[in-house]
Amino acid sequence: MDDNIFEKLKILSDAAKYDVSCVSSGVERKNNTVGGIGNASAAGICHAWSADGRCISLLKILLTNDCIYDCNYCLNRVTNNVKRASFTPDEVAELTIQFYRRNYIEGLFLSSAVEKSPDYTMENIYRVLELLRYKYNFWGYVHVKVIPGANPMLVQKTGMLADRMSVNIELPTRESLKMLAPQKKIENIINPMSLINNEITRTIEDKRSFKNTPRFVPGGQSTQMIIGATPDNDKTILSLSQNLYDRFNMKRVFFSAYIPVISSPNLPAVSTMPPLLREHRLYQADWLMRFYYFHSEELFTEIEQNLNLEFDPKMMYALRNIHRFPIEINKASYKELLRIPGLGVTSAQRIVRERKNAELSYDSLKKMRTVLKRARYFITVKGKYYGNVKFEPEVIKEELRQKEVQQQLSMFELL
Repeated sequence: MDDNIFEKLKILSDAAKYDVSCVSSGVERKNNTVGGIGNASAAGICHAWSADGRCISLLKILLTNDCIYDCNYCLNRVTNNVKRASFTPDEVAELTIQFYRRNYIEGLFLSSAVEKSPDYTMENIYRVLELLRYKYNFWGYVHVKVIPGANPMLVQKTGMLADRMSVNIELPTRESLKMLAPQKKIENIINPMSLINNEITRTIEDKRSFKNTPRFVPGGQSTQMIIGATPDNDKTILSLSQNLYDRFNMKRVFFSAYIPVISSPNLPAVSTMPPLLREHRLYQADWLMRFYYFHSEELFTEIEQNLNLEFDPKMMYALRNIHRFPIEINKASYKELLRIPGLGVTSAQRIVRERKNAELSYDSLKKMRTVLKRARYFITVKGKYYGNVKFEPEVIKEELRQKEVQQQLSMFELL
């Protein structure tokens, strides 16, 4: 590899590590072209684990870190003294192919700072995809970032060649964006999200009538929010996430704990630890919204506007709404079963299926490998309560704390 290219690769791959919104997309893109190389597997592409246990990877880089914007939270801001580099579209395409042929990667995740202008940068991103698809005949997975403010036609053209696209919303409110990234406008972020959603919907509708309708972003779109750079509470963050899911059919909203790397009066001190546990709780709440039929409003009260860091969001929901429990396993609907702490989608489906054959007992639940460590405090089975403690929130909380301490001591003794 050319020394100059290698130096660029070191700089721009390192600069891309703060973008977490790259995951397995579930896209199945078969290579039906004569002489073509690469397939996008439904198992997905990224630094992640597939369903069958494989570690799958992609080339994750920035096209450039030479940015015209001065966002307070960004390491690549124009006023920050960092080493700059820019790839040409040909260099990115060639790198991707060479890495793929050596079996280093299965696809590409391409993001970028805004060099010269949004249109200039978006044009270069499109050029990378055009080279990969038509010059190198590569039909593997490609996820690209949309540059807010770019011409809609460029976004549309790029979407015809990409498997997934994402527009990072970065900060959860207009006020936060104005404070930390005054050059960015919320409209420039929302408009391409709407365009992508409309094009995906149109393509799906056309596909029903025309079999050979070209695909548009078959893996859907995602976005990312920075957590902890501003004083916005969790209720605000998850309300925005809910809105994005509802309005734009967003596949994923990613949360990135802010890592203090720049000194600024508007940001947490550089010595501040990243809020990793808070990020984890937000992901748990997001999971409830996506798969457990929860709405963001249900996870908070008028007083408590942030997620509890000691207990997970579903547990806190149950403790706050103790009047809705215990739930009888043999009578509860599928959605009610999903509200029980400790019960997941698989267990709930299994319960619904098995109780059609016979009434379930506590022993039969254990034989079905239902995890009852937390669930037993919130259920009855044939009318009997198995929590073995007084059915009160504070008593259950204390019991859970004691169990956690015992588990930690057992692990310590084992070590």
